[in-house]
Amino acid sequence: MKTAFSGIQPTAIPTIGNYLGALRNWVALSKTHRCVYSVVDMHAITVRQDPENLRKRVREVYALILACEPDPENTVLYVQSHVAAHAELSWILSNYTMFGELNRMTQFKDKSAKHADNINAGLFTYPVLQAADILLYDADVVPIGEDQKQHLELARDIALRFNGIYGNVFVVPEPMIPKTGARIMSLLDPARKMDKSDPNPGGYISMLDSRDAVITKCRRAVTDSGSDVRYDPVEKPGVSNLMTIYAICTGKTLEETESDFAGSGYGAFKTAVGEAADALLDPIRRRAQTLIQSPTHLDRLMAREAERAHAVADPVLRRVREVIGLLPRK
Repeated sequence: MKTAFSGIQPTAIPTIGNYLGALRNWVALSKTHRCVYSVVDMHAITVRQDPENLRKRVREVYALILACEPDPENTVLYVQSHVAAHAELSWILSNYTMFGELNRMTQFKDKSAKHADNINAGLFTYPVLQAADILLYDADVVPIGEDQKQHLELARDIALRFNGIYGNVFVVPEPMIPKTGARIMSLLDPARKMDKSDPNPGGYISMLDSRDAVITKCRRAVTDSGSDVRYDPVEKPGVSNLMTIYAICTGKTLEETESDFAGSGYGAFKTAVGEAADALLDPIRRRAQTLIQSPTHLDRLMAREAERAHAVADPVLRRVREVIGLLPRK
């Protein structure tokens, strides 16, 4: 089995877009790979967080991933800050990362524009921490979206540079861009990707939204002129986005979706999209809520998984420390 690594920030509750585009693929991947999945809370603090809210979100996101039911035999699921090796390797790798490489990161420019009052060093260097996340677990593959390709390329460049100096210390990871898992757009602005941090909650369906909230958001979703349910992302982006959600949630094709709602108008269609989305999320939401309501049990699981993560990460860190000349810990 090859090893796969992926992480998710606990800045907000994942959306149905996060589930369809990433978390569902995490579950499928856990049946064919050794998977290391992380709630990357250290990445989240590049933007100021309310401490209590951050702790709450970490537990909720962790519970949601568990509730998606990745294969427990093949999956290590841990909280990033529970494994100190991430911070240590990140510092080491920062000495093998060029300033110009970080300066070219488009996400740094985007986030700097959004958080102009807090352009901190962590915001600039977090791609190095991201590289450490991946390289620490000898990851062969990293499932990513198009927006993360640049960061993975940097991780590969750092690994190759390090290996060029010290030999084959790191596994050089390959990108895995899912062939399925369409890009889900905002319900209120289909020109933008659905974003769990959207200040307007009407733009996204949270994985913990109630049935009523899911259906109401779909009913209020932006549609287009006319009344025919037809897939045309250019002329009918709103309807096409809803069709994509419906088709993936039900397992139907876009052609079948068009046929199902021929002549029905937008009202019935949008209600059906909401019901389909809720049917998909409901069992996950129920399992997650059970875990969230048992914080002691959840904390025990986190502690156990952190130990499993340590067992994989520590030998890699020892290997790195040795080749660069740091004294071993006694």
